[in-house]
Amino acid sequence: MTERKPKVVVIGGTYIDLAVKCCHIPSPGQAISGSALSCTVAGPGPIQAAQAALCRCEVSLISKIGGDAFAQMALKSLAEYKVDTEYVFFAEAKSTGVIVTLVNSEGENAICHYTGANCALQPADIQLAEDRIAEADICLIHGCLPQEAIAAAIHCASLHRTRVILNPARPIEQTDQRGVDLPSEYFAADVLVANLEKAAEITDQLGPDVRMAKLIGSDLVARGAHCAVITMGRRGCLVVDRSGADHVPAFEVDWVDRTGSGDAFAGALAAYCAVRHDLRQAVKFAAAAGALVCTKFGAIEALPSKAEIIQLLQSEDIDLLHNSE
Repeated sequence: MTERKPKVVVIGGTYIDLAVKCCHIPSPGQAISGSALSCTVAGPGPIQAAQAALCRCEVSLISKIGGDAFAQMALKSLAEYKVDTEYVFFAEAKSTGVIVTLVNSEGENAICHYTGANCALQPADIQLAEDRIAEADICLIHGCLPQEAIAAAIHCASLHRTRVILNPARPIEQTDQRGVDLPSEYFAADVLVANLEKAAEITDQLGPDVRMAKLIGSDLVARGAHCAVITMGRRGCLVVDRSGADHVPAFEVDWVDRTGSGDAFAGALAAYCAVRHDLRQAVKFAAAAGALVCTKFGAIEALPSKAEIIQLLQSEDIDLLHNSE
């Protein structure tokens, strides 16, 4: 008998990433030479979906692309990772979203986004994919989409008792605003995953540091989330729920490029949670995925396989039970 694969639905923006590696990020008016170029499918939707698929989950992506050549590039790439694209919708009058990324020699990056078709995702699109969300073990959502669509997805998942992992990023409508005003529906998620700076914005904290991370996570939980995971780069992660807070150390790797590390973390977290309910072990697994991405230049092409993630965990002597093959 064939064992059932864990099912993950990812809802997130789809972009094409034009990434240039350079010695340093230029200042306004300065022109410099690049040393490498890549043109790949990117954005939280495809990267998180591909990472979950590499962790041997059955993955469906809900997203929106334009009526251009970039759209076909995105669909072809997702097919290579065996991500189901039945609910990747077209907005023919718009262009597919684009990200222009500059990466310096230390792995730091500067990014410019063009949202394109991503701003056209509607609650009606979520409704069309309701059966897929109902069948999923985990619904992984990235918040940088139209607010109404995100709220509809959370409501749909809740209706069918599908667990939700949400990256509570600034909605597309709030891109040019200073503060972050998230709707109450966002805090109905089972797990909120945010980096320290973004989490501080949501909780109106100034000058966030590691010592404040526990307070920030507790604030997010107090607003309704079952659990908050605060990622802190080289300083590791903090898992906060109503029973307390636990620090998960970062992995020691040679950083080349941080692009896609947060999305790899989210995709691997969803994959583990689709199999087991041990969130702290899931965070360790996800942290390994995020660290491995940082060792390569690029985004989706830098994603690690499940075997590579487990190998890193074993090398760090972390006692992580393998989920079923």
